[in-house]
Amino acid sequence: MLRPWAQYSALLWFSCSVVAACRVWKQMAFLLLTKGFKRSVCSQSFFIHPVSKLWIYLFVLSKLVELGDTLFIVLRKKKLIFVHWYHHLATMIIAWCAYKDMAAGLGWNAALNLSIHCLTYCYYTVTAMGIRVPASIAMLITTSQMVQMTGFVIMNIFLFFWKDNKLCQINWLMLFFTAVLYTTLLALFFNFFIKTYLSSTRKSKGD
Repeated sequence: MLRPWAQYSALLWFSCSVVAACRVWKQMAFLLLTKGFKRSVCSQSFFIHPVSKLWIYLFVLSKLVELGDTLFIVLRKKKLIFVHWYHHLATMIIAWCAYKDMAAGLGWNAALNLSIHCLTYCYYTVTAMGIRVPASIAMLITTSQMVQMTGFVIMNIFLFFWKDNKLCQINWLMLFFTAVLYTTLLALFFNFFIKTYLSSTRKSKGD
């Protein structure tokens, strides 16, 4: 009874992530090609353009629904780790605040996050079907999450220097909290990667 439900739920989220990623990246590609990187980070067009506005709103709304990701872990009878619920709870709060303030950087946040979700929900769909996935795929997904957080940290550094520019609308409090969030998440994902994959590799080799 539980497995079909988990399969359909994961497949639905995978499909939604693919569609949303395509729509957001379409606007992002337009900004990059016509306005440049700085505009792609700072522009508020994501909140104004009728198409991207809808998908950014749905992206932010999905952060609340993503708390249900816990069900995938419970259904697969796996341990619920700190990085999982901290990740979803903190990003939900930050995303809603960023959307309310039309903060710079949310477009990139949505584009990268949705792209990673395409990988993670594809992984969830396959595992929910009872198919054994090679550890290298799980390692790739965790690595992509670390790359994503590294990208967000770098983007925050740019925003720090661009903050006084009228083009970038972000306050110091938001900049501080996002910097703390992305830095701690990067550290947590890195720690998870070491403990889950590298430590187990050493043990299997008898080191």
